[in-house]
Amino acid sequence: MNPGHVIHRHFASDNYAGICPEAWQALEAANRDHAVSYGDDPWTSRAADLIRELFETDCEIFFVFNGTAANSLALASLCQSYHSILCHETAHVETDECGAPEFFSNGTKVLQVPGADGKIDPASIEQLVKKRSDIHYPKPRVVSVTQATELGTVYTREEIRAIGSRASTFGLRVHMDGARFANAVASLGLLPKEITWQAGVDVLCLGGTKNGTHAGEAVVFFDRDLAREFDYRCKQAGQLCSKMRFLAVPWVGMLVCG
Repeated sequence: MNPGHVIHRHFASDNYAGICPEAWQALEAANRDHAVSYGDDPWTSRAADLIRELFETDCEIFFVFNGTAANSLALASLCQSYHSILCHETAHVETDECGAPEFFSNGTKVLQVPGADGKIDPASIEQLVKKRSDIHYPKPRVVSVTQATELGTVYTREEIRAIGSRASTFGLRVHMDGARFANAVASLGLLPKEITWQAGVDVLCLGGTKNGTHAGEAVVFFDRDLAREFDYRCKQAGQLCSKMRFLAVPWVGMLVCG
């Protein structure tokens, strides 16, 4: 290296980064022999068990290729086509999914909720729910929260609880887009369970790519009843990986190390 030579790194997106060593080593280990396909392998089972241990609850887990599929299929499982999804106006599911939540739910409408610093104002949930009750209005069914937000801010435990409580009052489910959920956990210094299922979150899309994997996100259903036939959604959407161990095993490497 020449003296004075400057190496520039771009931190605008964690998608620029490579695979973390723990995930890479786990992939190499899973590549040494044959394994049963479509998720019936020991690596996928181990990864799911480690995520259950991480959240300290008996949740249902599915691995898909990317965050768009994770969010869109999870939201579709919570809605009918005549429902609506409430999210912040800067939320990724609104601004960067190319209409995928609406597409995979056969038309569920995304409604924007205001709030400072990229975070939903719980009072706005009530306002949108009560805005109209006639049959011409897409009935609110889900609140989608991005943690950490698209602006880099983080919902506190109390803020998640307030949203969960308000959603519960009106019979709404809570979905969390957790592409960068690990960043939020590190920032808050809390246990993962404290800002998910204990705070009222029903489904979490847990980011792998942003945390060191080559591909793959985990859809975590804390309410197992909501996961009914989700495997069929994944298959229909082209998200059932034949060599599933290669989507799942990086989680083994990262979570065992962690």
